[in-house]
Amino acid sequence: MFHPRCPNDAAAVAPRADYWRSVKPGFNRLDESRVGFSAISLARLPTSIGIAYDSPFWIVGMLTLTGIVVGLIIRYSPGHAGPDPAIEPLISMPVSPSALPGLLLALIIGLAGGVSLGPEHPIMTINIALAAAFGSRLFPRITALDWTILASAGTIGALFGTPVAAALIFSQTLSGSNDIPMWDRLFAPLMAAAAGSLTTSLFFHPHFSLPIAHYTQMRLVDIASGAIVAAIAIAAGMVAVWCLPRLHELLHRLKNPVLILGIGGFILGILGVIGGPLTLFKGLDEMQQMAFSQTLGAGDYFTLAVVKLAALVIAAASGFRGGRIFPAVFIGAALGLMLHAHVEAVPAAITVSCAILGLVLVVTRDGWLSLFMAAVVVPDTNLLPLLCIVMLPAWLLLAGKPLLAANRHEP
Repeated sequence: MFHPRCPNDAAAVAPRADYWRSVKPGFNRLDESRVGFSAISLARLPTSIGIAYDSPFWIVGMLTLTGIVVGLIIRYSPGHAGPDPAIEPLISMPVSPSALPGLLLALIIGLAGGVSLGPEHPIMTINIALAAAFGSRLFPRITALDWTILASAGTIGALFGTPVAAALIFSQTLSGSNDIPMWDRLFAPLMAAAAGSLTTSLFFHPHFSLPIAHYTQMRLVDIASGAIVAAIAIAAGMVAVWCLPRLHELLHRLKNPVLILGIGGFILGILGVIGGPLTLFKGLDEMQQMAFSQTLGAGDYFTLAVVKLAALVIAAASGFRGGRIFPAVFIGAALGLMLHAHVEAVPAAITVSCAILGLVLVVTRDGWLSLFMAAVVVPDTNLLPLLCIVMLPAWLLLAGKPLLAANRHEP
């Protein structure tokens, strides 16, 4: 009745799903801690001393202090709070477990203080390290590479709600053997990603989708409009690609992480004053507030996109521990809403989804994740064929272009 490979597939899937179900509640508590600290730092504490939470003095002071504290953690904690996300890919080799407490603390303080980065890179680093350290002991038959793929797929599925994309990301990594069908190789990562996504939906309810009018019917002109929007988003992202390595090199000439992150926090505070509270934090909740707002116009959306893009570059160049995908989604949404407000004939579903596709493609250089992130934020099945077509010119525009990453400097 069953295929001979079924027992092997089941044996491989079981520890992966159990592992992710066991660690995901801990990361939900991490996010709850971040939310709690955020409420204290930017709501309760300033009002208790008679200062408005959106006061320029408070925003600049809070982000500067956040930078100094994170700098102290990076300088003095074991392992220096893990690798610098600006010079490391999203998925990399496991780090030493001794660096994880400092990394976790730097992540919580940075995100709670309003730094414009997401949690994906540190959480990915922590999950890979834990999977490699404990998984290889509990299930020695599963290799370190398999545990890395498990942790990465589960994290992507949980954070972004895209289990299919999480599995497809590894389609090239797992394509070495011609004897095993592709589905068999992707089945275990898919189950790990699905377990992570399901656990997130049970313990935590992220809201990616925006209240955007339904896209009713595809027209040929919409394909051209979507390609233009994606090209504009890519052009904006390439500005960040040019700035990040140069600013990273300039700041790290100071050598002292406390000084570097203190200066970075101060600049982020100034940007927060210019852009307002919507440009702070990772951008997921702020994206919802922006989309629901009835008072923002094209100029406001443009300001939000520019300030958030600048804050992303500053935060990454300074060495704050965080990821760049969540801010990129916010920037894409702001840019898409701005383009729709400027040219109302182009549906908002097209401008927002294609702008997110372009920005995430610049940041990740991964077509699957970019495509599914756009589809998650604007969940409309009528858009999928259009997004797939728009992906082609967007991918060709980025062919051979540098990544959004800084260069590794010699100490």
